[in-house]
Amino acid sequence: MDLYVYNTLTNSKEKFSPVEEGKIKMYVCGITAYDYSHIGHARVQIVFDAIYRFLKKRLNYKVDYVRNYTDIDDKIINKAKDEGVNFKEVSEKYIKAFDEDMDLLGIEKPTYTPKATEYIDKMIEMIKRLIEKGCAYEVDGDVYFSVESFPEYGKLSKKPLDELRSGARVDVDERKKSPLDFALWKRKRFDYEPSWNSPFGEGRPGWHLECSTMSLNLLGETFDIHGGGMDLIFPHHENEIAQSEAYTGKPFVKYWLHNGFVNINKEKMSKSLGNILTIREIVKKFHPEALKLFVLSSHYRSPIDYDDDKLGEFDKSIKRLYLTLKNWQDITENKDITETLSDEEKLIISDFEKSFDSAMCDDFNTAVAVSKIFDFTKEVNKIIQTKGKNLSDKDIVFIKEAYLSLKDLSNVLGILQEDPVVFFDKALEKHLADLDLSKGDIENLIKERTEARTNKDYAKADEIRSKLYSMGIELEDTKEGTRYRIRI
Repeated sequence: MDLYVYNTLTNSKEKFSPVEEGKIKMYVCGITAYDYSHIGHARVQIVFDAIYRFLKKRLNYKVDYVRNYTDIDDKIINKAKDEGVNFKEVSEKYIKAFDEDMDLLGIEKPTYTPKATEYIDKMIEMIKRLIEKGCAYEVDGDVYFSVESFPEYGKLSKKPLDELRSGARVDVDERKKSPLDFALWKRKRFDYEPSWNSPFGEGRPGWHLECSTMSLNLLGETFDIHGGGMDLIFPHHENEIAQSEAYTGKPFVKYWLHNGFVNINKEKMSKSLGNILTIREIVKKFHPEALKLFVLSSHYRSPIDYDDDKLGEFDKSIKRLYLTLKNWQDITENKDITETLSDEEKLIISDFEKSFDSAMCDDFNTAVAVSKIFDFTKEVNKIIQTKGKNLSDKDIVFIKEAYLSLKDLSNVLGILQEDPVVFFDKALEKHLADLDLSKGDIENLIKERTEARTNKDYAKADEIRSKLYSMGIELEDTKEGTRYRIRI
């Protein structure tokens, strides 16, 4: 099955062809480590994690995936100054927090996670070469890239140079040859600023240079995929292209992939509006996989709008999927049956897998892939409901294969990663904690109901069931006794 991706560089959907057959090299811009990561960061990581997983697990590519940490930057330095600590304390604190957030979200670790400060020497070498080639110049210890030296500047953002000059978000500096020229090296101006020795004097690298240096050293001069949010197209990714291609004389990246923005309650997320939502705030309220399902239920290039009510619905959807897994698990558990699937049953599963792969091969359309998962669970559940207690051995084998297929493809999206029993235990525990109740409180009410039923006081038994239901607890009467779980 051929893969097609939307390339920001060409503004078109293209058939994907890697630089090296059977192998993909991918770089995604990571965080600037000066604060806790927010839902915008979450979207980038969830999207490219699904892409990474699909390329490996379904298309069987060997993927070298780089996600960097910017651990030296003006924002980090200013925060360290305000807090009276070393810049490393700030960056290390928020790198650790980011890693914790990624673990909470179940994001797979990339192949490489370099820090900018580990590549200072390589950055200095790159700057020296750019100066030698006439693509950069030094002014009083600062080094700037000369945009005029790179005629293709603007090819990613599709903006002409005149428009970029008038609208560029750049610091006014009369020493620059052009207002678009950007810093490769910043000289040390204040005692509190961290710095490194260089041929240009003490200072630190510019932000744009970091990603070029790390990607060139880890992935080579030309690699397959560079990803990030749309906010990075200009100037960050535009500048990466300019300095990298000026340095090597070769194409930097074949395919540029950019995810859309996240709005909060229909407003742009910004610190000035005070509507920044951190990952850890969200997962206190909702299961991490609910956030993943919310993100993946839209195409990655589309904008998405967050609100708590919407996340609440996705939280319920994740619970329903886990309930399906649990039911299928209960049906097939401890059943050692050697029956084979009928052609019709094989077709149901193969159609599901093909439609999922087809959606993902169409520019990683997770929205359609997610809908295929729900369609498949509905189809299998309908068969189970129709058969009721009359499930044959053949039916059980089919449900087991459906379970394995669902788990396999959900894994590509990074959802349904927990055992269903563990999932519901955790969900119940969180729900009861929110209500300031214990399992003992619930079990005492169930005991009262059992006694009422034994005494044929069905009105009281129904009253207790209704009370528990209103508390978000659902009961199931079985031969082994009454079970309870969180209500969906």
